[in-house]
Amino acid sequence: MGALEGKVAIVTGAASGFGAQIARRYIEQGAKVVIADLNIEAGQKLAAELGANAVAVHCNVTKAADVNAAVKACVDTFGAPDIVVNNAGTTHKNQPMLNVDEETFDRVYAVNIKSIYHMAHAVVPLMRERKAGVILNVGSVAGIRPRPGLTWYNGSKGAVNMLSKSMAVELAPDNIRVNAICPVMGATALLENFMGVPDTPDNRARFISSIPLGRLCEPDDVAQVSVFLATDGAAYLTGLEVPVDGGRTI
Repeated sequence: MGALEGKVAIVTGAASGFGAQIARRYIEQGAKVVIADLNIEAGQKLAAELGANAVAVHCNVTKAADVNAAVKACVDTFGAPDIVVNNAGTTHKNQPMLNVDEETFDRVYAVNIKSIYHMAHAVVPLMRERKAGVILNVGSVAGIRPRPGLTWYNGSKGAVNMLSKSMAVELAPDNIRVNAICPVMGATALLENFMGVPDTPDNRARFISSIPLGRLCEPDDVAQVSVFLATDGAAYLTGLEVPVDGGRTI
């Protein structure tokens, strides 16, 4: 029997990257998973790969109506969510802070932070009813040990890391655990934006040299931590800021 047998999970931004691997590992461990993503085609493809215990829903996480609809789809299909992973995220290109235009700034903060606000409104009442729940927010080591050129992104992830702790304290009486998972840069679609230079072996090597374990974060590094933090084995863990970073924050 899997460690998440019988659990119901919503994973945002789950059609690719870290989110897709989280969905795969959750299914492996016996959970039912709602893949909530803007890219519904990729989400449906992944759901088909994962089988009957996965369903994809179109979701723009910056829109309350979309988030509410995704949660309703979860309740109607599998039941109320036991686990929510706020994984959807975006960045601006690595560049001087004054070069980032206002539209890009607003988008980064809407996707990275406002999405958690919308999701909390949608799922916390359901979790409170049952006095149980797990919320995992994918923050970043950028919110702990910032790199230059990513100032506004760093700030958004600092907010995710901090609001996770605040949510943990506020929701603890309802037995709702909240933790932040903080990856270092991974080989995902956002890598070139994080680096601000072309993704060449030389440029990768320069960034990898700042990570003691000597490699970028892989989706499965994040997925395995996401599994553990959602299990009953992590029942006494809340309000953590968990760097999945190969030692970058040391």
